[in-house]
Order: sequence, then structure tokens, then C-alpha cells
Amino acid sequence: MSDSLYIPESATKAEKYEAILPQIEALITGEPDLYANLANISAALKEAFDFFWVGFYLTKENQLVLGPFQGPIACTRISMGKGVCGTAWQEGKTMLVPDVDAFPGHIACSSASRSEIVVPVFKGGLVAMVLDVDSDQLDDFDSVDQENLEKLMGLLGKQL
Repeated sequence: MSDSLYIPESATKAEKYEAILPQIEALITGEPDLYANLANISAALKEAFDFFWVGFYLTKENQLVLGPFQGPIACTRISMGKGVCGTAWQEGKTMLVPDVDAFPGHIACSSASRSEIVVPVFKGGLVAMVLDVDSDQLDDFDSVDQENLEKLMGLLGKQL
């Protein structure tokens, strides 16, 4: 695998996902270190889409604990059911939030975050971690993001 991503210029969001998902899959396939894979996934998504923040929270001792990420410093621990990440963990489903200020109990790790998508990663039927992606724009995520990020996290889950 090359040490850089091919990201088509002036491509639609769907076309960018179509281009980078196989590249990310190639990056993580055969690499046994979870943290290396999470770091590369975070970096690839940040580079391709210029998200405000992208990273992982891993379930540890009944909390979500900050893992590899790209962006400003973040909340270190999140309880089940708290904020968007804790809700995605508790409900075991993707949370797509167009306006984080309208989400009950939103945890504001950064006041610059305006919209968010959180995708759970499953191992043995349980949520092992969540991918958290924040934007500094309102309503920045849609079904294209959800479909492709769920596909990517499904690939990751198969490697756990």
C-alpha cells in the first residue's frame, strides 16, 4: 500500500468514499495491531473529507475511552447513554445528528462541533467501540456518510 491516499479532486462525497474505502481496507488488511489500524482509519477519513474531528472510543470497564483520533483534544471518557457516543453505544446503532446543540445531553468536547455521526463497531454482537466524526458545519452528514461509514466499520469489526 502506498503511503498516501488517492482522493479524486472535484469528486462527490459518494465518489470519494468509493475511492477511499478499498484503500482503507488495504491499509488494515493483514495488520494485526488494532491501534495502528484505528490511527490510519482516522487519518484517512480526516484527509479525504477534512472533518473537524474523527476518531474512536473503545469500550473499557463499562465506559468509552478515547482511542486514536485526528483533530483537537477530546473528552477522555464517556459513560453509557451519555452524549451522542454513549447513546450510540447504548442503543447499538448509528446516530446521525444534524445539530448537536439540539441533541439532549450532548457532551461538548469542543464548542466548534456543530453536527456529528457516531457508528458502532461490533465484536461478538456487542459494541466494542464507536467511530465518532464531528463537523464544524450544521447538517454535514447524511445517508451517504452513514452507509459508507457503517460499511467501513463492518470491515473493521470482522478483524477484531
